[in-house]
Amino acid sequence: MPTSTPSPKASRAPATKASAKKSGATKKAGPGKKAGLGSDQLAQPVTVLKGVGAALAEKLAKLRIHTVEDLLFHLPLRYQDRTRVTPMGAVRRGDEVVVAGQVALADVTKGRRKALIVRLSDGTGSITLRFFHFNMAQKNQFQKGTLVRCYGEARPGASGLELYHPEYRLVAQDHPMEMEDHLTPVYPLTEGLTQNRLRQLIHLALEELKKAEVIDWLPQSLFPNLPSLKESLLLLHEPPPDAPVYDLKDYKHPSQHRLILEELIAQQLSLLKLRQQHKHHQAPVFHSTGMLSQQMLAQLPFPLTGAQSRVIHEIERDIQQGSPMLRLVQGDVGAGKTLVAAMAALQAIEAGYQVAVMAPTEILAEQHFNNFTQWFTPLGLEVAWMAGKLKGKARQTQLERIADGAPMVVGTHALFQETVEFKQLGLIVVDEQHRFGVHQRLSLREKGQQGDLYPHQLIMTATPIPRTLAMSAYADLDTSVIDELPPGRTPIETVALADTRRDEIIQRIAAACHQGKQAYWVCTLIEDSEALQCQAAETTFDDLKERLQGLNIGLVHGRMKPQEKAEIMARFKANELQLLVATTVIEVGVDVPNATLMVIENPERLGLSQLHQLRGRVGRGDQQSYCVLLYHTPLSKNGKARVAVMRETQDGFKIAEKDLELRGPGEVLGTRQTGLAQMKIADLVRDQYLLNDVNKAANQLIEHYPENLTPLVERWLGGAEQYAQV
Repeated sequence: MPTSTPSPKASRAPATKASAKKSGATKKAGPGKKAGLGSDQLAQPVTVLKGVGAALAEKLAKLRIHTVEDLLFHLPLRYQDRTRVTPMGAVRRGDEVVVAGQVALADVTKGRRKALIVRLSDGTGSITLRFFHFNMAQKNQFQKGTLVRCYGEARPGASGLELYHPEYRLVAQDHPMEMEDHLTPVYPLTEGLTQNRLRQLIHLALEELKKAEVIDWLPQSLFPNLPSLKESLLLLHEPPPDAPVYDLKDYKHPSQHRLILEELIAQQLSLLKLRQQHKHHQAPVFHSTGMLSQQMLAQLPFPLTGAQSRVIHEIERDIQQGSPMLRLVQGDVGAGKTLVAAMAALQAIEAGYQVAVMAPTEILAEQHFNNFTQWFTPLGLEVAWMAGKLKGKARQTQLERIADGAPMVVGTHALFQETVEFKQLGLIVVDEQHRFGVHQRLSLREKGQQGDLYPHQLIMTATPIPRTLAMSAYADLDTSVIDELPPGRTPIETVALADTRRDEIIQRIAAACHQGKQAYWVCTLIEDSEALQCQAAETTFDDLKERLQGLNIGLVHGRMKPQEKAEIMARFKANELQLLVATTVIEVGVDVPNATLMVIENPERLGLSQLHQLRGRVGRGDQQSYCVLLYHTPLSKNGKARVAVMRETQDGFKIAEKDLELRGPGEVLGTRQTGLAQMKIADLVRDQYLLNDVNKAANQLIEHYPENLTPLVERWLGGAEQYAQV
């Protein structure tokens, strides 16, 4: 029977003949048990399924599907109801429906865009099928009177409601119309893999699941009112026609609830396991007189804030213990985190150990290098430097200084390259940790291992982490918050203007710069392309140079050489440049107190936390500072919400909470945060009401079911959990 897209039911491959061996599932599995569902067949690679060769297996691997069991945990995003035919007269705009009717006409139109138009009627009404990609053989299928069943989304068109490129099937007049016997799942895909092919494979996996005795690594006693794992998987992949569609859509179905809880518990256990392993290691105990710290404080032109003093004492307690410190220090833009890190570093140095400070970008690393050099040189302390741009003799010199025991080493990810060897690393400070993978931080920790001793770790972030995320994303860390800004800071006034007022803003910049102040003009990301972003910055730079000929203007973007960027930034800091045109490379680490005006073009393209970071580049002195959000109309609903929040508050934690709500945890934390950005069914924003239950269940599992922990974590995180084994 001719068809454009076969229905999954009609084209299913027969189930594999290999029978699943039963494993004697239990509620509490012994330590020797395989970390799977309890069936040898389910633990097999996907290539045991009929029709899965090396090429298809490679595509599935991009979805983190390697075994038959992985297919079962590749869960639907949503569902389509193909179990019933909807009368055409009852179809409404936006409905996704199955309709069936006879062809009234089929014709090719040659307007602005060539299209095949097929008009169907079922006696209750009519609907049009529209195909922009077709051939004449396809057109000839639609003979007048032919019965056609099709599925698609109803949209308004020139001739009433239309289905664009629907899935369809020609139906014999004397043949009963076969419908799906369950809701049709829609899965996440990758290039080269279709929904129908993936549905076929998951159907084969479900046939194996039905024969298997499944191990529930989450004991039923923890959540007695929820269905079993096996029941949940079978229902979610093939919900019956009477399943509550709205509950499934809102992730409120008991079967979804069951799997969401299990995934969140697995994530929590993974981080608690990492913390537990870390606490079992030994670390150097820093006994210091505090002499260097006192000398440092004496040379500062300002006192510490109460919040800084509190966090310094929390760190002191940690580094005087015999187990490695693993502490996250959160502080809003300008709260003085680097100074807190410096005080911790001096205690390590006085105790005879080296300190490494790692930053995600060379601009930020250079800012730290300059700060530590300024603070430590008067104390007689050497500060070494390591970055990817160092080559030849200069690199070799720095490598030798580090190996010989330079007390303070500042750099980028180049610090954990194999050629870098420390003499006695006692403390690691990682800035903006979420921009590194967890494995990178642990690689640096391994470098500092001296016999049985591991270095202490201090993690800093200027991106406030909402409590919801902190509970789940950083369960392996102790947390300190610097919730107080240094005195004398004037709040930044934020205004939002349409880009039709661009000329007015340029005049305002000219006036401010002629008064001796400095300004930033930030060009944001265009279509996730660094090349286009840099091009936009260059175009803006040329335009502003033409229109502001009395000013010295600089340009910084991600494709410039690091040395070139550093020179421009140094000139801006020295007030040799009055205006700096930049991409978001200036998001962190740039400290120019004389800069009082920032223009952010197209702020709707950025997340709130990133906008907050950018805004924090001004307002660093005692002068009134301004941030102009120059948006392009019309703003989307999310765009309006972001702009409104930026105008209403400068509280980084409130901004982070709203950012989490608008963008989700993967974006807020950064996509390199292992595991969290790629949850299979859980969502930290939607499901945050479950986190207290998750924490309780995780602790009960640790206490009463320790043998279940590893298989439960491996089931949900797979290879992503390996960082916990370091």
